[in-house]
Amino acid sequence: MRLHELKNVPGAVHRKKRVGCGEGGGHGKTSTRGGKGQSARSGSSIRPGFEGGQMPLYRKLPHRGFNNYEFRTSYAVVNVGDLARLDAAISEVNAEVLAQAGLVRRGIKTLKILGDGEITRALKVTAQKFTGSAKAKLEKAGGQAITA
Repeated sequence: MRLHELKNVPGAVHRKKRVGCGEGGGHGKTSTRGGKGQSARSGSSIRPGFEGGQMPLYRKLPHRGFNNYEFRTSYAVVNVGDLARLDAAISEVNAEVLAQAGLVRRGIKTLKILGDGEITRALKVTAQKFTGSAKAKLEKAGGQAITA
C-alpha cells in the first residue's frame, strides 16, 4: 500500500453544510442560528463562562490559597546513562555541552542529574543539583559531581 492509495472509510467524509441557501436545503431562513438574539447576529461570540449577565460561577466561588506555579524552579533533567553515551572526547560536562549534544535545550539555566543508567568513564559534571545515586555513580566511575 502506498500513500496515494489510502482511502477514507465510508461515512468519514461529510459534505459541507451549506447554510442560507433556501428552505429546500434544510438550512434556510435562520441558517441554523435559531431565533433572534445575541448569538444569531453576525460576528457575535460570547466568551467562555458568560452567563447572560448573571454573576458567573467563577466570580461567585471563593478563591483562596497559594499556588507556587509562577515561582517554581524547573530543572532540565539528564540521566547518568545519557552522559555515558556522550562523545568519548568529552571529559567535562555542563549545560552547554549537553545542549550541543541535543540532550537539553539551549539556554538552560538549571540542570539536575538523575541516577538512572550506568556510567563507566570519569566525567567532571557541573550542574545545579544531583541525586544521591547520580553523585555516587559518577564518583564510583572516577569522575566529579560539581554543584554550580
